[in-house]
Amino acid sequence: MAYWLLKTEPGHWSWEDQWRKEVEHWDGVRNYQAAANLKAMRVGDRAFFYHSVNEKRIVGIVEVVREYYPDPTDASGRFGMVDVKAVEPLPRPVTLEEIKADPRLAHLALVRQSRLSVMPVDPASWDLILARGGLAGKAG
Repeated sequence: MAYWLLKTEPGHWSWEDQWRKEVEHWDGVRNYQAAANLKAMRVGDRAFFYHSVNEKRIVGIVEVVREYYPDPTDASGRFGMVDVKAVEPLPRPVTLEEIKADPRLAHLALVRQSRLSVMPVDPASWDLILARGGLAGKAG
């Protein structure tokens, strides 16, 4: 299993929207590096659900339930999407400020490539963030 982080603007698609809908496609990605990350996702992979813009915090966990397929909102036909299912909210959201303050997380794309919307998270960082969010011992 691999781990990821998916960024969304909560005014466009929020954790509450995802939780209510449960399964939804992750579309609209138009960056080639982010699209390559979507292509690498496999069914069963987990991802942090990150509210960007003003909130800048991880608020929940989703699971990939359908692998990469064409995004019908892309007229060029170059980009695709995956489907994700809401797994659970973080009891305590983890802010970008907290992540940046922890030197063990300094290597994350969230810190180094702040504009990237889909990014990998290594297992050790996943566990650290889970613990910070109140879900210690629930990896995978």
